[in-house]
Amino acid sequence: MKHSIRTRTYPIKLSGFNSLRTITLLTALSSICAVATLSALAFYSASAHAQNYPTRTVKMIVPLTPGSGADIAGRLVAKTLTENWKQPVIIENRPGAGGLIGTGVVVNAEPDGYTLLVQSASYAANPAIYKKLPYDLNSLTDVNILGSSPYALVVSAESPYKTIKDLVNAAKAQPGILPFASAGVGSSTHLAAEYFNQTMGIKMLHVPYKGSPEAIQETISGRTAYYMAPLQTAIAQIQGGKARALGVTSATRAEAAPEIPTIAEQGFPNFEIGLWVGVWAPAATPKAVLQKINTDINRALQDPELKASYAKAGITIKLMNLVETDKFVNSEIAKYQKIAKDANIEPQ
Repeated sequence: MKHSIRTRTYPIKLSGFNSLRTITLLTALSSICAVATLSALAFYSASAHAQNYPTRTVKMIVPLTPGSGADIAGRLVAKTLTENWKQPVIIENRPGAGGLIGTGVVVNAEPDGYTLLVQSASYAANPAIYKKLPYDLNSLTDVNILGSSPYALVVSAESPYKTIKDLVNAAKAQPGILPFASAGVGSSTHLAAEYFNQTMGIKMLHVPYKGSPEAIQETISGRTAYYMAPLQTAIAQIQGGKARALGVTSATRAEAAPEIPTIAEQGFPNFEIGLWVGVWAPAATPKAVLQKINTDINRALQDPELKASYAKAGITIKLMNLVETDKFVNSEIAKYQKIAKDANIEPQ
């Protein structure tokens, strides 16, 4: 039996002010429905994009030289992500200007999750060093932290300095004369060294280089008194006898090099500062995509092979979600601003 649907039409009388108000209300309701529909479509589109992400090559921009702390951690994570995503994850080094050049590349990239920034703590240090950055910090969003490690204060194997106190006493005897190396103006190695100098009450001459590999080599050659090197970039030279580590900057000795004493245990209690490596994306990247990248990086960081490589390089892991990452990065920006201010570093 077929059922017929009967409809009835009721006439609506509109007149005067009530007529105008009714028409306005209907128009508003129509607009609200349209906006709601578009929002729903956008939400489902972003969710679908995130579920399928990535469908092609993901590029990680490292604004530092090959062999830097960020480069080492980035390559290890990129290898594991390539295996997990079944899509290539490539590292592209764009060094220069304390990381500003490579960072600018990511700022101007499409906000689709396929161009990411892998940078060291220099990301948090740069705002304290430069009067005006060539980009707005709000144009990037924090995604995750790949790991952290202590710095190792290294000198040449032929250096007369055998302990931290030897170096400090020499610097106090020649204020502003002894040179120290960094991986560049505004780099995390620069501010970590300034923090050391400030804490020890010494003044030394800053000599910036193009990256960690060059800074280490110049220090090994004896051209600078010391370099506050990321442990993972200097461990081979230390263990190979080319460089001597006077101390590490962590609160406890590094698992990768337990023979190196901490600076704190040499009569400078509470001295602690570390290097970390993070991931950022253009700010307009869909939240669902950011969440997937964060989750998948955390999964990669738990891979046994990666963890073994990290341990060998002296990198430690602390898994973070998006909120925790954002809170951590903001606290580091504030910390480096205080270091720069206390060290009387004039913004450039």
